[in-house]
Amino acid sequence: MSKPEEFLSRTLDPRSLRGLAHPLRIQLLRALRHHGPATASQLADRLGESSGATSYHLRQLAAHGFVEDDPSQGKGRERWWKAAQQGTSFDAALYRNPDPEVQGAVEIFLHEIATIHTQELSTWLGTRRDWDDVWAGASDMSDFTLRLPPEKLRELNEKVHELIDSYRDEADAEAPDAHRVRMHLHAFPQRER
Repeated sequence: MSKPEEFLSRTLDPRSLRGLAHPLRIQLLRALRHHGPATASQLADRLGESSGATSYHLRQLAAHGFVEDDPSQGKGRERWWKAAQQGTSFDAALYRNPDPEVQGAVEIFLHEIATIHTQELSTWLGTRRDWDDVWAGASDMSDFTLRLPPEKLRELNEKVHELIDSYRDEADAEAPDAHRVRMHLHAFPQRER
């Protein structure tokens, strides 16, 4: 059994957020994280983009430390890229940053992530019949309404993240019936009517 590699995550700051906050860059990083190393041409085919566009945006991601060369894959002139980290976290201080460029990047980033979550959920709903019944029974689409002050919501989020992180090193990840599982967590206040 292979030893799970350490989960590396990067917390966004104003500079790195501006470097990532572009729809194609977010898609490129997601593709490398989910599918592993690839060339700009392979990513262009996967995402329906030109290889010139993917090459440019991969270089921008590299300049900000999100992707890096993968020399173990390349042969000849092929340049292979891999994700430098497996996750990205959002520093809440970015919400309060007064720079209009940072605020624009915050909006782009959050809306792209919400779009990706919606697409992933829609794909699951559209393909769930292709999976064994045990997967349909194990999946979840719940929502909860609580009444909490901000500090209690932060505490709840931290506890949920800790619980999820405790499953990263599970020996069951190597089980023959194990698959990548996506888990979305959305927690936000709502006005009462």
